[in-house]
Amino acid sequence: MAKEYVFKLKIPDETFNRKFKEEEFTARVRERVVMDLLRDRKISQGKAAELLVISRSELVDLMTKYNIPAFVAASDELKEGLKNLKSALGGK
Repeated sequence: MAKEYVFKLKIPDETFNRKFKEEEFTARVRERVVMDLLRDRKISQGKAAELLVISRSELVDLMTKYNIPAFVAASDELKEGLKNLKSALGGK
């Protein structure tokens, strides 16, 4: 189950203009929060891509932008998958 969070932040009106729109700011905040959760390994790469409504390959590009190593996160996911597989096979 997921919780929905709504943040309120007062930003001066003059911050936004034709070059920097409110929608762009909202998208940047969403991206940053998701990437921080991914960096902290609170969510998987698949969940991050889902939350940002982007493909996994686009996510890898974004991870590069945020200096998040894709291999480390993928390695953790592989370990979890292996653990689940072993459990499904009766601990073998």
